[in-house]
Order: sequence, then structure tokens, then C-alpha cells
Amino acid sequence: MRLCSFLGVLFVWGYFCSHEAKLIGRNQNIVNDRPVIGILTQIVSDAAMKQYGSTYIPASYVKYIESAGSRVMPIKLTLTTAQYENIFSRINGLLLIGGASDLETSDFARVSKIFYQLALKANEAGDYFPVWGTCLGMQLLTVLVSGHNLLTRATAVNVALPLNLTQAAFSSRMFDGFPKELMKALQREPLTGHFHHYGLAVKAFKQNKDLMDFFSLVSTNFGENGVNFISTIEGKQFPFYGVQWHPEVNRFQWDHTLSFPHSPHAVQLSSLLAQFFVNEGRRSLHKFDDPKEEALKLIYSYTPVFAGNFSGYEQIYFF
Repeated sequence: MRLCSFLGVLFVWGYFCSHEAKLIGRNQNIVNDRPVIGILTQIVSDAAMKQYGSTYIPASYVKYIESAGSRVMPIKLTLTTAQYENIFSRINGLLLIGGASDLETSDFARVSKIFYQLALKANEAGDYFPVWGTCLGMQLLTVLVSGHNLLTRATAVNVALPLNLTQAAFSSRMFDGFPKELMKALQREPLTGHFHHYGLAVKAFKQNKDLMDFFSLVSTNFGENGVNFISTIEGKQFPFYGVQWHPEVNRFQWDHTLSFPHSPHAVQLSSLLAQFFVNEGRRSLHKFDDPKEEALKLIYSYTPVFAGNFSGYEQIYFF
């Protein structure tokens, strides 16, 4: 009797273990077809913009994310840590945009750090959550990872450039599946718009163990002052991505005085990168519990302001 009972327990235990393994296998293949990407609002620094609000998001970033099949939730800078934790549990990725905020003392930096730490903890626990930084957003990621502001003058203002791809680019997740023709064009044609005074020098990156351990160096460029700076990075272990340039402008900004690349290859690059990041967000299973709450939190509740007469943006959301 004891042997039969023991064998019975083994059978039941084996069944549930097998069943659990099948469930885990299925969960790994689950794709979220209703992703929501959070975009952290940026601090208004331009005097002409202050009459409209204290923070903003250029509409080009919103369109960039929406074009790849995601919704957008604007994240304000005046909430509590508990509120940000609540938001994190509902969104499927975070975009840190460009701008002109202090990388250590601003509210933009403070709130970014909260989400950065939440994303690290989640990814370490197997809860997939991607983070993307563009221009200032990428610079901020390097500060968060290294614990130091290592930026230097690396002027590349209002110029479109090809990228100097490293060997890591050809095995990167960001460029995986890119047509060979586009990869060649990326190295030969001015497909990436740069609008920055500062950057992270390649030398400084390679001398910092935390950055070297965390990120793969995907591309570099030279500034007008001769500094060789990092232009694209990708997390080695976690889905953290950064570009010193602006992929969103290729399709959604049109000021003729600014060097926005609009060639077919430039448009293709922007489209594929948007799809890549949104597809990373599809791997996150965070969601809103209440559809009504979700509807109220999305960008659709806000109306962009025409900004072509006082900025380089066609439209801006103000908060």
C-alpha cells in the first residue's frame, strides 16, 4: 500500500510539473498586441514655450511610437514614487526623449532613475521591460548606469550623418533583420539627424567598467570638434537601448532649416527602429486592470499645439 501511495504521489507530482512546464512554455510565447509605451515628459526650457505648460512631448515622438502599432501614455514629472510604480505595472516600455534638462538634478533625471531601477529589477526577475533613450535620453542612461556624468563637448548640431558601425552592430538586436542594402546605406548615407552639443566619448566609455559591462557599443561618430563619440548603444543582458541621434525626425519633422533626413532609406530606418522597439514592448505583459482608466491615461486625452511658428516641431503636447 505504501509503495502504491508513493507511486501515486510521484505520478501526480510529475503531472503537475509537466503541466506547469507547458504553461511556462506557452507564456514565453505570449505576445501583447495592445502595448502601451510610456513617454516621460520633458522640462520646458525655451521661453517661447513656457506660456503653454511646464513640461512637453513633441508630437513626433508620439507618432513614431504609434506608427509601429502602440499606444502612448504621457508620464508627468510631478507624481509620487508610488504612482510611478503603479504606472510601471501598466505600461510595456519607456521612451526617454531628447531635450535640455540637467542629467543629475532635474525632475526629468529623478523620475527617469525611478523607472530605470524598476526596469532593472523587473528584467532581473524575468519580467521583460524595454527602455529606449534618444539623444538626452541616451545620455541619461549612461549616467544612470555609470553613476557619473561622463559627457564631454561633442558638437554635432543640425547635421545628418552616416554611422560608423562596430562589429557588434551586425549581431545586435536593434538591427537584426535589417536588409543588407539598408545596413550599407546606414554606413554611407546621412540617415541620422544629430542635434547635440555634448556626447559620451568612446574613450570615456571604454574606461568605465560599468558601462562596458552593461552596454554593447553599436556605433560611433565624430563631432565637429573632432571628438569620437558614442552614437548607438544596446544593453548586453537587458533590453535597454540608446541613440544619440533622432530616428523620429526622419518621418515626422519637416522644418526646412533643420537637417532632417527624408530619403527612402532614412524613412525605412525610422520605420524599422520604431517597429523594433514596439515589438520589444509587445513582450511585456503589463496591463491596465480597468479599460476606463487606460482610456483616460492615454495621449488621446490631450490636444497638441501647433508649434511650427516658434519651434522646430510641427506639433507639441504640453502638460
